[in-house]
This record gives sequence, C-alpha cells and structure tokens, in this order.
Amino acid sequence: VQLVESGGGLVRARGSLKLSCAASGSIFRINDMGWYRQAPGKQRELVAQITSGGSTNYADSVKGRFTISRDNGKNTVDLQMICLKTEEKAVYYCNAYIQVNPDYEFEYWGQGTQVTVSS
Repeated sequence: VQLVESGGGLVRARGSLKLSCAASGSIFRINDMGWYRQAPGKQRELVAQITSGGSTNYADSVKGRFTISRDNGKNTVDLQMICLKTEEKAVYYCNAYIQVNPDYEFEYWGQGTQVTVSS
C-alpha cells in the first residue's frame, strides 16, 4: 500500500493551495484519513481528519480556512487550504488507516509534500 501526495509548492501569504493524496495497492477498506504537518524544529501535528463516513475534525488553528474531503471510490483525500499564513510553512503528510483484509488494519504515511508560504 502506498500513499502519494501532490499539490505542494510555494504560495504567498493569504493565498490558497490544494493538496491531494491517493492510496494504492492491496486495499480492502480505508478508514480514517488525514493530513498532518511538520514545521522545522517542531513536532508533527494533526491538521485535519476525515472518517469513511465523512465526519471531519480540524486543528483549531485551521478551522474555517482548511477543508478536508475524500472520494471513497477513488481512494483519495484532499486538503483545500485558503488564507495561508507564513507560519504554516511545513512538510504536509497524508495519513490513512487501511485494512488490507477484514482482520488487519495498518497506519500508513505518505512521503510528505513541502508547502512554503512567503510573506
């Protein structure tokens, strides 16, 4: 199973960016999916999560500006980000809990995509 992110890059402060993540491989079912980020010198932190049923959870700092969504048919999860701040420069990671069969679930991470927000 692999998670592959795309969509990172350079954006000006108050700009927008959309991240996408696609899961592939031997997948029985994908449960929770999410996005985390890690800034230099800081711990990795949760940005947003979404359940297979579409329930969402956001970090307080991104509420109202970021939107997480998923397409269960395509095994993808997106993160739409608006009004980006310079302090949100980080490597953004896709995360998913994936069942490879009815009995086993594993946590997977993408390789990360860099988001740089300039002033």
